[in-house]
Amino acid sequence: MKRFALALLSALHVAAWAQADEPLLRSVYRELVEINTTPSAGDCTVAARAMAARLKAGGFRDDEMQLIVPPGGEKHGNLVARLKGTGAQRPLLQLAHVDVVEARREDWTRDPFKLVEEGGYFYARGSSDDKSMAAIYVANMVRFRQEGFRPARDLILALTCGEETVPGPFNGVEYLLQHHRALIDAELALNEGGGGALTAEGRPLFHRVQAGEKVFQSFQLEVVNKGGHSSVPEPDNAIYRLADGLARLARFSFPFKLSPVTRAYFEHLSKTEKPEVAADIRAILRDPPDPDAQARLWQFSASYNASVRTTCVATQLDAGHAVNALPQRAKAMVNCRILPGERVDEVQATLERVVADARIRITPVGQATEAPMPPMKESLLAAIQAVNEELWPGVPVVLSLTAGATDGRFLNQSGIWTYGVTGLFHPPGGSNAHGLNERLRVQSLLEGAEFQYRLVKRLAAP
Repeated sequence: MKRFALALLSALHVAAWAQADEPLLRSVYRELVEINTTPSAGDCTVAARAMAARLKAGGFRDDEMQLIVPPGGEKHGNLVARLKGTGAQRPLLQLAHVDVVEARREDWTRDPFKLVEEGGYFYARGSSDDKSMAAIYVANMVRFRQEGFRPARDLILALTCGEETVPGPFNGVEYLLQHHRALIDAELALNEGGGGALTAEGRPLFHRVQAGEKVFQSFQLEVVNKGGHSSVPEPDNAIYRLADGLARLARFSFPFKLSPVTRAYFEHLSKTEKPEVAADIRAILRDPPDPDAQARLWQFSASYNASVRTTCVATQLDAGHAVNALPQRAKAMVNCRILPGERVDEVQATLERVVADARIRITPVGQATEAPMPPMKESLLAAIQAVNEELWPGVPVVLSLTAGATDGRFLNQSGIWTYGVTGLFHPPGGSNAHGLNERLRVQSLLEGAEFQYRLVKRLAAP
């Protein structure tokens, strides 16, 4: 009865907030989502200027905002805004990227650059990754200003460009750290990553907090050949040679490794998953872990597999130069997500051993940013748990390692400890970020905004 009463009270609090501030959040969210910020045809500078206008309309002065456009990157603009505090504590950074991955209209059920609300969900490219967080931060900064909130620390908002274009010519966070560090220097940062899990019926299961991420590194695999006329095939074919190497890679798995964070994550899952899955989870937590249980778990959830091992997967192919000629060149891109603590050169050596063909040249593409896992600050975790209990009574907070890569790696490498804390809950299957028909629950956006408001206010309370 007490849990029910608390849940009802928190729902009323969220509803009261939504009635007053939901129109602003929805308006900011729609405007931002409907600005195309893809690498090919988009413009982050337009989005940054639009959000600056929103902040100005909400009471921020021009001297409290900075539009940072890298030289030669006129469409890669970044916005930094600051709500001054008393200076009693070091600043808090709220980070979100406004660029999005490509989306082709002919592939989508709906126009990916028009926000559609349907069946309790928002559909659009960036509806989840990461314009939901960007819109929440903008709306909440306006809310703080209009309330006259005077925090004990400066609240910094950074909306950046380039997170989704790796490797790319500009990364907003990296550029700001190199050229405008003072604008975003902070004790800690809140970022995308983490998020809550829902049952198929919409019941919250647990709330993930990202306390580290894997290292992003791509490799090019290439075979060159003298080629020739297609009417006279030869045994040594560049495409076949590359394909054989990729097939060997497809059958290979990097070693299973648990860290304290992932062990704690699976220990929690062993109490919440359905009985047969929970039994397999307990079996992989034993020493030694049960290989048969591992195989069943990876079939059940690819994300479980990705959280406990380095992964390398082929993502692009390019081969041949004419339909009537033997291929002179065959190339593939292999994207690796490397566990913290493992070295990039060791992963490359493993690829060379697995591909097992000296004619397949393996070359790193770009340079990985190998960042340490941030230490979990007890004050931050306590604040997250307190707000979580206010909004979702009885729902546990669980630390996790994300398989993806975020701009948090640049901040962590520079000593600005960064945590994926969103307050956004997703159903089984997630939001399909980067995929077709990306979506976010309407309720999740509203609850996430309230969660961020309460969390930031608690972390910056005088």
